[in-house]
Amino acid sequence: MSEPPHEARLRELRDKRAQALEPAGPGSNERQHKRGKRTARERIDALVDAGSFVELDMFAVHRTTAFGLDEREFLGDGVVTGRATVDGRQIFLFSQDFSVLGGSLGEVFAEKICKVMDLAVRTGSPMIGINDSGGARIQEGVVSLGGYAEIFWRNVQASGVIPQLSLIAGPCAGGAVYSPAITDFTLMVEGIAQMFITGPEIIKTVTGEEVTFEELGGALTHARKSGVTDLVAVDEDDMSAQTRRLLSFVPQNNLEDPPRFPCDDDPQRLCPELDELIPDSPNKPYDIKDAIVAVVDDGDFFEIGELYAPNIVIGFGRVDGSTVGIVANQPKFLAGVLDIASSIKAARFVRFCDAFNIPLLTFVDVPGFLPGTAQEFGGIIKHGAKLLYAYAEATVPKITVITRKAYGGAYDVMASKHIRADYNVAWPTAEIAVMGAAGAVKTIFRREIAEAADPETKAAELIADYEKRFANPFVAAKRGYVDDVIEAGRTRQVVSRALEMLRDKRVERPKRKHGNIPL
Repeated sequence: MSEPPHEARLRELRDKRAQALEPAGPGSNERQHKRGKRTARERIDALVDAGSFVELDMFAVHRTTAFGLDEREFLGDGVVTGRATVDGRQIFLFSQDFSVLGGSLGEVFAEKICKVMDLAVRTGSPMIGINDSGGARIQEGVVSLGGYAEIFWRNVQASGVIPQLSLIAGPCAGGAVYSPAITDFTLMVEGIAQMFITGPEIIKTVTGEEVTFEELGGALTHARKSGVTDLVAVDEDDMSAQTRRLLSFVPQNNLEDPPRFPCDDDPQRLCPELDELIPDSPNKPYDIKDAIVAVVDDGDFFEIGELYAPNIVIGFGRVDGSTVGIVANQPKFLAGVLDIASSIKAARFVRFCDAFNIPLLTFVDVPGFLPGTAQEFGGIIKHGAKLLYAYAEATVPKITVITRKAYGGAYDVMASKHIRADYNVAWPTAEIAVMGAAGAVKTIFRREIAEAADPETKAAELIADYEKRFANPFVAAKRGYVDDVIEAGRTRQVVSRALEMLRDKRVERPKRKHGNIPL
Protein backbone atom coordinates (compact mmCIF):
# COMPACT_ATOMS: atom_id res chain seq x y z
CA MET A 1 0.00 0.00 0.00
CA SER A 2 1.47 3.36 -1.04
CA GLU A 3 2.10 6.13 1.47
CA PRO A 4 -0.55 8.89 1.45
CA PRO A 5 0.80 12.05 -0.27
CA HIS A 6 0.40 14.28 2.79
CA GLU A 7 2.35 11.82 4.97
CA ALA A 8 5.10 11.64 2.37
CA ARG A 9 5.36 15.43 2.35
CA LEU A 10 5.35 15.53 6.14
CA ARG A 11 8.14 12.97 6.25
CA GLU A 12 10.08 14.98 3.67
CA LEU A 13 9.70 18.09 5.81
CA ARG A 14 10.94 16.30 8.91
CA ASP A 15 13.85 14.80 7.01
CA LYS A 16 14.89 18.21 5.68
CA ARG A 17 14.63 19.78 9.14
CA ALA A 18 16.87 17.05 10.50
CA GLN A 19 19.30 17.58 7.64
CA ALA A 20 19.35 21.35 8.31
CA LEU A 21 20.49 20.72 11.87
CA GLU A 22 23.72 19.22 10.49
CA PRO A 23 23.93 20.68 6.98
CA ALA A 24 27.52 19.69 6.30
CA GLY A 25 26.66 16.05 6.92
CA PRO A 26 26.87 13.62 9.83
CA GLY A 27 29.74 14.35 12.17
CA SER A 28 30.12 18.02 11.20
CA ASN A 29 28.77 19.26 14.52
CA GLU A 30 31.18 17.02 16.35
CA ARG A 31 34.06 18.42 14.32
CA GLN A 32 33.05 21.90 15.49
CA HIS A 33 33.13 20.67 19.10
CA LYS A 34 36.62 19.27 18.55
CA ARG A 35 37.74 22.74 17.51
CA GLY A 36 36.63 23.91 20.97
CA LYS A 37 33.58 25.67 19.54
CA ARG A 38 29.85 25.42 19.80
CA THR A 39 27.69 24.96 16.74
CA ALA A 40 25.81 27.90 15.26
CA ARG A 41 22.53 26.79 16.80
CA GLU A 42 24.07 25.98 20.18
CA ARG A 43 25.34 29.55 20.33
CA ILE A 44 21.86 30.90 19.69
CA ASP A 45 20.32 28.60 22.32
CA ALA A 46 22.90 29.74 24.89
CA LEU A 47 22.17 33.42 24.23
CA VAL A 48 18.39 33.74 23.90
CA ASP A 49 15.43 32.94 26.13
CA ALA A 50 14.58 29.23 26.07
CA GLY A 51 12.16 28.33 23.31
CA SER A 52 12.01 31.85 21.87
CA PHE A 53 14.05 31.36 18.68
CA VAL A 54 12.08 31.38 15.43
CA GLU A 55 14.29 30.45 12.49
CA LEU A 56 13.98 31.96 9.02
CA ASP A 57 15.18 30.50 5.71
CA MET A 58 16.17 27.10 7.08
CA PHE A 59 15.82 25.58 3.62
CA ALA A 60 17.67 28.25 1.63
CA VAL A 61 20.56 26.92 -0.48
CA HIS A 62 23.26 28.42 -2.69
CA ARG A 63 22.64 29.01 -6.38
CA THR A 64 26.14 28.58 -7.78
CA THR A 65 27.18 25.70 -10.01
CA ALA A 66 30.89 26.52 -10.17
CA PHE A 67 33.68 24.34 -8.75
CA GLY A 68 31.41 21.35 -8.18
CA LEU A 69 28.98 23.13 -5.87
CA ASP A 70 26.13 22.09 -8.12
CA GLU A 71 26.65 18.61 -6.69
CA ARG A 72 26.59 19.75 -3.05
CA GLU A 73 23.67 21.37 -1.24
CA PHE A 74 23.78 22.78 2.28
CA LEU A 75 20.40 23.62 3.82
CA GLY A 76 20.64 27.06 5.36
CA ASP A 77 23.72 27.90 3.26
CA GLY A 78 26.03 28.24 6.25
CA VAL A 79 24.21 30.74 8.45
CA VAL A 80 21.33 30.40 10.91
CA THR A 81 19.07 33.45 11.06
CA GLY A 82 15.92 34.41 12.90
CA ARG A 83 14.13 36.17 15.72
CA ALA A 84 14.25 35.53 19.46
CA THR A 85 13.95 37.26 22.81
CA VAL A 86 16.54 38.09 25.44
CA ASP A 87 15.03 38.74 28.87
CA GLY A 88 11.71 39.07 27.12
CA ARG A 89 12.88 41.71 24.63
CA GLN A 90 12.82 40.98 20.90
CA ILE A 91 16.09 40.74 18.99
CA PHE A 92 17.09 39.54 15.53
CA LEU A 93 20.29 37.61 15.01
CA PHE A 94 22.42 35.48 12.76
CA SER A 95 24.93 32.80 13.66
CA GLN A 96 27.50 31.72 11.09
CA ASP A 97 28.15 27.98 10.65
CA PHE A 98 31.85 27.25 10.18
CA SER A 99 31.11 23.63 9.30
CA VAL A 100 29.62 24.73 5.95
CA LEU A 101 32.46 25.77 3.63
CA GLY A 102 34.31 27.39 6.51
CA GLY A 103 31.39 29.71 7.21
CA SER A 104 32.21 31.55 3.99
CA LEU A 105 29.76 34.16 2.78
CA GLY A 106 27.98 33.69 -0.51
CA GLU A 107 24.99 35.25 -2.21
CA VAL A 108 22.23 33.41 -0.34
CA PHE A 109 24.16 33.57 2.94
CA ALA A 110 24.23 37.38 2.58
CA GLU A 111 20.57 37.55 1.56
CA LYS A 112 19.58 35.73 4.75
CA ILE A 113 21.54 38.16 6.90
CA CYS A 114 20.14 41.16 5.04
CA LYS A 115 16.59 39.89 5.59
CA VAL A 116 16.94 39.80 9.40
CA MET A 117 18.77 43.12 9.43
CA ASP A 118 15.86 44.69 7.54
CA LEU A 119 13.38 43.14 9.97
CA ALA A 120 15.38 44.43 12.93
CA VAL A 121 15.22 48.01 11.63
CA ARG A 122 11.57 47.68 10.60
CA THR A 123 10.55 46.49 14.06
CA GLY A 124 12.98 48.62 16.07
CA SER A 125 14.84 45.65 17.57
CA PRO A 126 18.54 45.13 18.39
CA MET A 127 20.61 43.16 15.87
CA ILE A 128 23.20 40.60 16.96
CA GLY A 129 25.67 38.86 14.67
CA ILE A 130 27.64 35.79 15.77
CA ASN A 131 30.64 35.60 13.46
CA ASP A 132 32.64 32.45 12.68
CA SER A 133 33.70 32.71 9.05
CA GLY A 134 36.76 32.45 6.85
CA GLY A 135 35.52 35.34 4.71
CA ALA A 136 34.15 35.58 1.18
CA ARG A 137 33.16 32.37 -0.62
CA ILE A 138 35.76 32.18 -3.35
CA GLN A 139 33.62 29.84 -5.46
CA GLU A 140 31.03 32.60 -5.88
CA GLY A 141 33.49 35.33 -6.81
CA VAL A 142 32.31 38.92 -6.98
CA VAL A 143 28.77 37.89 -5.99
CA SER A 144 30.05 37.25 -2.47
CA LEU A 145 31.72 40.66 -2.39
CA GLY A 146 28.43 42.23 -3.40
CA GLY A 147 26.79 40.38 -0.54
CA TYR A 148 29.25 41.87 1.94
CA ALA A 149 28.60 45.35 0.62
CA GLU A 150 24.84 44.88 1.03
CA ILE A 151 25.44 44.01 4.68
CA PHE A 152 27.79 46.97 5.20
CA TRP A 153 25.22 49.35 3.71
CA ARG A 154 22.60 48.08 6.11
CA ASN A 155 25.00 48.41 9.06
CA VAL A 156 25.42 52.07 8.21
CA GLN A 157 21.69 52.72 7.72
CA ALA A 158 20.92 51.02 11.04
CA SER A 159 23.66 52.88 12.91
CA GLY A 160 22.13 55.07 15.58
CA VAL A 161 18.69 53.55 14.89
CA ILE A 162 18.99 50.13 16.55
CA PRO A 163 21.79 48.74 18.73
CA GLN A 164 24.09 46.44 16.74
CA LEU A 165 26.34 43.91 18.47
CA SER A 166 29.00 41.67 16.91
CA LEU A 167 30.14 38.51 18.68
CA ILE A 168 33.34 37.02 17.26
CA ALA A 169 33.53 33.30 18.02
CA GLY A 170 35.92 32.18 15.29
CA PRO A 171 37.96 33.64 12.44
CA CYS A 172 36.76 36.90 10.93
CA ALA A 173 38.96 37.70 7.96
CA GLY A 174 39.12 40.08 5.01
CA GLY A 175 35.82 41.73 4.16
CA ALA A 176 34.17 39.98 7.10
CA VAL A 177 35.78 42.37 9.59
CA TYR A 178 34.12 45.54 8.31
CA SER A 179 30.60 44.76 9.44
CA PRO A 180 31.72 44.24 13.08
CA ALA A 181 33.77 47.43 12.82
CA ILE A 182 30.65 49.43 11.95
CA THR A 183 28.49 47.91 14.69
CA ASP A 184 28.24 49.49 18.12
CA PHE A 185 30.06 46.90 20.22
CA THR A 186 32.32 43.96 19.41
CA LEU A 187 32.96 41.02 21.74
CA MET A 188 35.66 38.42 21.09
CA VAL A 189 36.17 35.00 22.70
CA GLU A 190 39.70 34.25 23.89
CA GLY A 191 41.48 31.44 22.10
CA ILE A 192 38.98 30.88 19.28
CA ALA A 193 38.31 34.35 17.83
CA GLN A 194 40.54 36.27 15.44
CA MET A 195 40.02 39.35 13.30
CA PHE A 196 42.38 40.55 10.58
CA ILE A 197 42.35 42.05 7.12
CA THR A 198 45.12 39.81 5.82
CA GLY A 199 46.33 36.59 7.42
CA PRO A 200 49.81 35.64 8.62
CA GLU A 201 50.75 33.90 5.36
CA ILE A 202 50.06 36.94 3.20
CA ILE A 203 51.78 39.25 5.68
CA LYS A 204 54.90 37.08 5.57
CA THR A 205 54.87 37.11 1.77
CA VAL A 206 54.38 40.86 1.46
CA THR A 207 56.32 42.30 4.41
CA GLY A 208 58.47 39.43 5.63
CA GLU A 209 56.93 39.62 9.11
CA GLU A 210 56.22 36.38 10.93
CA VAL A 211 53.23 36.45 13.26
CA THR A 212 50.78 33.89 14.63
CA PHE A 213 47.02 34.11 14.22
CA GLU A 214 46.61 35.00 17.91
CA GLU A 215 49.38 37.61 17.88
CA LEU A 216 47.96 39.18 14.76
CA GLY A 217 44.25 39.22 15.48
CA GLY A 218 43.41 37.44 18.72
CA ALA A 219 41.03 38.79 21.32
CA LEU A 220 43.70 40.18 23.64
CA THR A 221 45.59 41.77 20.75
CA HIS A 222 42.52 43.73 19.72
CA ALA A 223 41.52 44.46 23.30
CA ARG A 224 44.92 45.91 24.26
CA LYS A 225 46.61 47.16 21.11
CA SER A 226 44.08 48.13 18.46
CA GLY A 227 40.92 48.79 20.45
CA VAL A 228 38.97 46.94 17.74
CA THR A 229 37.16 44.83 20.33
CA ASP A 230 35.27 46.31 23.26
CA LEU A 231 34.84 43.19 25.37
CA VAL A 232 36.71 39.92 25.82
CA ALA A 233 35.00 36.70 26.90
CA VAL A 234 36.96 33.85 28.48
CA ASP A 235 34.69 31.28 26.82
CA GLU A 236 31.39 31.01 24.98
CA ASP A 237 29.32 30.92 28.18
CA ASP A 238 30.92 34.21 29.16
CA MET A 239 30.20 35.57 25.67
CA SER A 240 26.49 34.90 26.14
CA ALA A 241 26.43 36.28 29.67
CA GLN A 242 28.23 39.51 28.74
CA THR A 243 25.97 40.03 25.73
CA ARG A 244 22.82 39.64 27.80
CA ARG A 245 24.20 42.04 30.39
CA LEU A 246 25.13 44.62 27.77
CA LEU A 247 21.66 44.44 26.25
CA SER A 248 20.12 45.14 29.66
CA PHE A 249 21.61 48.65 29.62
CA VAL A 250 20.49 49.72 26.14
CA PRO A 251 17.08 50.50 24.62
CA GLN A 252 15.40 48.64 21.79
CA ASN A 253 15.98 51.55 19.41
CA ASN A 254 16.65 55.27 19.17
CA LEU A 255 13.01 56.21 19.86
CA GLU A 256 12.88 54.45 23.22
CA ASP A 257 14.56 54.96 26.57
CA PRO A 258 16.72 52.24 28.11
CA PRO A 259 14.88 49.77 30.34
CA ARG A 260 14.40 50.90 33.92
CA PHE A 261 14.76 48.39 36.73
CA PRO A 262 13.41 48.38 40.29
CA CYS A 263 16.09 49.70 42.61
CA ASP A 264 16.53 48.96 46.32
CA ASP A 265 19.66 51.13 46.52
CA ASP A 266 18.55 54.50 47.94
CA PRO A 267 19.28 57.21 45.33
CA GLN A 268 19.83 59.63 48.22
CA ARG A 269 22.47 57.38 49.77
CA LEU A 270 25.61 59.16 50.90
CA CYS A 271 29.08 57.87 49.93
CA PRO A 272 31.33 58.95 52.83
CA GLU A 273 34.23 56.91 51.42
CA LEU A 274 34.52 59.44 48.61
CA ASP A 275 35.41 62.22 51.04
CA GLU A 276 38.73 60.44 51.57
CA LEU A 277 39.34 59.31 48.00
CA ILE A 278 41.53 62.17 46.72
CA PRO A 279 45.15 61.96 47.99
CA ASP A 280 46.74 64.95 49.70
CA SER A 281 49.42 65.12 47.03
CA PRO A 282 48.10 66.36 43.67
CA ASN A 283 50.56 64.04 41.93
CA LYS A 284 49.49 60.87 43.70
CA PRO A 285 47.22 58.52 41.72
CA TYR A 286 43.96 56.97 42.84
CA ASP A 287 41.41 54.72 41.17
CA ILE A 288 38.49 56.64 39.63
CA LYS A 289 36.54 53.37 39.51
CA ASP A 290 36.18 53.68 43.28
CA ALA A 291 34.11 56.81 42.66
CA ILE A 292 32.09 55.20 39.89
CA VAL A 293 31.28 52.07 41.90
CA ALA A 294 30.26 54.18 44.90
CA VAL A 295 27.81 56.26 42.86
CA VAL A 296 26.03 53.65 40.71
CA ASP A 297 23.29 51.33 41.97
CA ASP A 298 24.64 48.43 44.03
CA GLY A 299 28.17 49.12 42.78
CA ASP A 300 27.25 47.52 39.44
CA PHE A 301 29.50 49.02 36.75
CA PHE A 302 29.81 47.35 33.34
CA GLU A 303 33.08 48.57 31.87
CA ILE A 304 33.67 48.74 28.13
CA GLY A 305 37.15 48.60 26.58
CA GLU A 306 38.89 48.01 29.90
CA LEU A 307 42.23 46.95 28.41
CA TYR A 308 42.54 49.66 25.76
CA ALA A 309 43.57 53.23 26.60
CA PRO A 310 43.11 52.61 30.34
CA ASN A 311 43.77 56.29 31.07
CA ILE A 312 40.08 56.78 30.36
CA VAL A 313 37.25 54.63 31.70
CA ILE A 314 33.94 54.12 29.90
CA GLY A 315 30.97 51.91 30.64
CA PHE A 316 27.41 51.58 31.85
CA GLY A 317 25.82 51.77 35.26
CA ARG A 318 22.47 52.66 36.73
CA VAL A 319 21.33 55.40 39.07
CA ASP A 320 17.92 54.87 40.66
CA GLY A 321 17.31 52.03 38.22
CA SER A 322 18.02 54.02 35.03
CA THR A 323 20.98 53.55 32.70
CA VAL A 324 23.78 56.11 32.59
CA GLY A 325 26.82 56.11 30.35
CA ILE A 326 29.95 56.91 32.33
CA VAL A 327 33.16 58.53 31.06
CA ALA A 328 35.99 59.14 33.52
CA ASN A 329 39.65 60.10 33.42
CA GLN A 330 41.72 57.46 35.21
CA PRO A 331 44.56 58.94 37.32
CA LYS A 332 46.04 55.45 37.77
CA PHE A 333 47.23 55.46 34.14
CA LEU A 334 49.23 58.30 32.60
CA ALA A 335 47.75 60.55 35.30
CA GLY A 336 44.43 60.44 33.42
CA VAL A 337 45.83 62.47 30.53
CA LEU A 338 43.97 62.60 27.22
CA ASP A 339 45.82 61.10 24.27
CA ILE A 340 44.88 59.85 20.81
CA ALA A 341 43.62 56.43 21.89
CA SER A 342 41.60 57.62 24.88
CA SER A 343 40.01 60.45 22.92
CA ILE A 344 38.81 58.09 20.19
CA LYS A 345 37.64 55.49 22.70
CA ALA A 346 35.57 57.97 24.69
CA ALA A 347 34.22 59.85 21.66
CA ARG A 348 32.69 56.76 20.12
CA PHE A 349 31.08 55.82 23.43
CA VAL A 350 29.66 59.31 23.94
CA ARG A 351 28.12 59.20 20.48
CA PHE A 352 26.55 55.80 21.16
CA CYS A 353 24.98 57.06 24.37
CA ASP A 354 23.67 60.17 22.65
CA ALA A 355 22.20 58.13 19.78
CA PHE A 356 20.30 55.89 22.19
CA ASN A 357 19.01 58.33 24.81
CA ILE A 358 21.46 57.36 27.55
CA PRO A 359 22.41 60.22 29.92
CA LEU A 360 26.13 60.91 30.28
CA LEU A 361 27.90 61.12 33.63
CA THR A 362 31.48 62.39 33.37
CA PHE A 363 34.12 62.29 36.10
CA VAL A 364 36.97 64.71 35.41
CA ASP A 365 40.54 64.51 36.65
CA VAL A 366 42.61 65.50 33.64
CA PRO A 367 45.99 67.30 33.60
CA GLY A 368 45.73 68.03 29.88
CA PHE A 369 46.62 66.39 26.59
CA LEU A 370 49.65 64.13 26.39
CA PRO A 371 52.64 66.07 24.99
CA GLY A 372 55.26 64.66 22.64
CA THR A 373 56.14 64.28 18.98
CA ALA A 374 54.47 60.86 18.74
CA GLN A 375 51.15 62.39 19.74
CA GLU A 376 51.52 65.50 17.60
CA PHE A 377 52.63 63.58 14.51
CA GLY A 378 49.88 61.03 15.15
CA GLY A 379 47.24 63.74 14.97
CA ILE A 380 46.30 64.46 18.59
CA ILE A 381 44.80 67.77 17.45
CA LYS A 382 42.31 66.04 15.18
CA HIS A 383 41.71 63.01 17.40
CA GLY A 384 41.30 65.06 20.56
CA ALA A 385 38.76 67.15 18.68
CA LYS A 386 36.66 64.00 18.17
CA LEU A 387 35.86 63.88 21.88
CA LEU A 388 35.17 67.62 21.94
CA TYR A 389 32.85 67.20 18.96
CA ALA A 390 31.06 64.22 20.50
CA TYR A 391 30.29 66.01 23.76
CA ALA A 392 29.26 69.23 22.02
CA GLU A 393 27.00 67.30 19.65
CA ALA A 394 25.30 65.25 22.37
CA THR A 395 21.80 66.33 23.39
CA VAL A 396 21.16 63.77 26.15
CA PRO A 397 21.40 64.91 29.79
CA LYS A 398 25.06 65.62 30.58
CA ILE A 399 26.26 65.72 34.18
CA THR A 400 29.88 66.47 35.05
CA VAL A 401 31.75 65.92 38.32
CA ILE A 402 35.22 67.46 38.62
CA THR A 403 37.10 65.51 41.25
CA ARG A 404 40.58 67.03 41.03
CA LYS A 405 42.49 68.44 38.04
CA ALA A 406 40.73 70.08 35.12
CA TYR A 407 43.51 71.80 33.22
CA GLY A 408 43.76 73.57 29.90
CA GLY A 409 41.89 72.56 26.78
CA ALA A 410 41.18 69.17 28.32
CA TYR A 411 38.94 70.95 30.85
CA ASP A 412 36.87 72.28 27.97
CA VAL A 413 36.71 68.91 26.23
CA MET A 414 35.58 66.87 29.23
CA ALA A 415 31.92 67.93 29.21
CA SER A 416 32.48 71.44 30.48
CA LYS A 417 29.65 73.91 30.92
CA HIS A 418 30.92 75.78 27.87
CA ILE A 419 30.15 72.91 25.50
CA ARG A 420 26.70 72.69 27.02
CA ALA A 421 26.89 70.18 29.81
CA ASP A 422 23.70 70.60 31.81
CA TYR A 423 24.84 70.27 35.40
CA ASN A 424 28.44 70.62 36.51
CA VAL A 425 29.68 70.19 40.05
CA ALA A 426 33.11 70.09 41.62
CA TRP A 427 34.50 68.48 44.72
CA PRO A 428 36.39 70.78 47.14
CA THR A 429 39.60 69.14 45.88
CA ALA A 430 39.00 70.36 42.32
CA GLU A 431 41.65 72.45 40.56
CA ILE A 432 40.27 74.26 37.51
CA ALA A 433 42.96 76.24 35.71
CA VAL A 434 44.88 76.72 32.48
CA MET A 435 47.68 74.55 33.86
CA GLY A 436 49.17 73.30 37.11
CA ALA A 437 50.60 75.77 39.59
CA ALA A 438 54.26 74.93 38.95
CA GLY A 439 53.95 75.33 35.20
CA ALA A 440 51.91 78.50 35.50
CA VAL A 441 54.35 80.16 37.88
CA LYS A 442 57.37 79.28 35.76
CA THR A 443 55.62 80.82 32.76
CA ILE A 444 54.28 83.97 34.41
CA PHE A 445 57.18 84.73 36.75
CA ARG A 446 60.15 83.41 34.79
CA ARG A 447 62.17 86.64 35.03
CA GLU A 448 61.22 87.34 38.65
CA ILE A 449 62.32 83.86 39.72
CA ALA A 450 65.58 84.10 37.75
CA GLU A 451 66.46 87.42 39.35
CA ALA A 452 65.65 86.32 42.92
CA ALA A 453 68.44 85.77 45.43
CA ASP A 454 67.05 82.30 46.11
CA PRO A 455 65.15 81.19 42.97
CA GLU A 456 63.88 77.92 44.49
CA THR A 457 62.40 79.63 47.55
CA LYS A 458 60.89 82.37 45.43
CA ALA A 459 59.31 79.80 43.10
CA ALA A 460 57.90 77.87 46.05
CA GLU A 461 56.32 81.04 47.46
CA LEU A 462 54.77 81.95 44.13
CA ILE A 463 53.47 78.42 43.61
CA ALA A 464 51.87 78.42 47.05
CA ASP A 465 50.22 81.77 46.32
CA TYR A 466 48.99 80.55 42.92
CA GLU A 467 47.53 77.39 44.43
CA LYS A 468 45.72 79.41 47.08
CA ARG A 469 44.25 81.74 44.46
CA PHE A 470 43.53 79.36 41.58
CA ALA A 471 43.91 75.68 42.57
CA ASN A 472 40.37 75.45 43.86
CA PRO A 473 36.87 75.25 42.37
CA PHE A 474 35.62 78.60 43.61
CA VAL A 475 36.95 80.84 40.83
CA ALA A 476 34.96 78.75 38.36
CA ALA A 477 31.96 78.65 40.71
CA LYS A 478 31.92 82.46 40.95
CA ARG A 479 31.45 82.63 37.19
CA GLY A 480 28.88 79.85 37.04
CA TYR A 481 31.20 77.46 35.21
CA VAL A 482 30.30 74.91 37.86
CA ASP A 483 26.81 74.91 39.30
CA ASP A 484 27.85 73.82 42.77
CA VAL A 485 30.78 72.75 44.90
CA ILE A 486 29.72 69.64 46.79
CA GLU A 487 31.08 67.33 49.41
CA ALA A 488 32.33 64.26 47.58
CA GLY A 489 30.20 62.02 49.75
CA ARG A 490 27.03 63.60 48.34
CA THR A 491 27.85 62.75 44.72
CA ARG A 492 25.31 59.94 44.27
CA GLN A 493 22.58 62.08 45.79
CA VAL A 494 23.47 65.06 43.58
CA VAL A 495 23.70 62.98 40.42
CA SER A 496 20.38 61.29 41.11
CA ARG A 497 18.62 64.61 41.61
CA ALA A 498 20.22 66.05 38.48
CA LEU A 499 19.06 63.09 36.41
CA GLU A 500 15.54 63.57 37.72
CA MET A 501 15.70 67.26 36.86
CA LEU A 502 16.88 66.51 33.31
CA ARG A 503 14.58 63.58 32.60
CA ASP A 504 12.47 65.58 30.15
CA LYS A 505 15.33 67.49 28.54
CA ARG A 506 14.71 68.40 24.90
CA VAL A 507 17.12 70.10 22.49
CA GLU A 508 16.31 71.25 18.97
CA ARG A 509 19.26 71.32 16.60
CA PRO A 510 19.48 73.26 13.31
CA LYS A 511 18.31 71.13 10.40
CA ARG A 512 21.23 69.61 8.50
CA LYS A 513 22.14 66.40 6.74
CA HIS A 514 24.86 65.62 9.29
CA GLY A 515 27.86 67.26 10.85
CA ASN A 516 31.42 66.63 9.71
CA ILE A 517 33.18 65.08 12.71
CA PRO A 518 37.01 65.31 12.41
CA LEU A 519 37.64 61.73 11.38
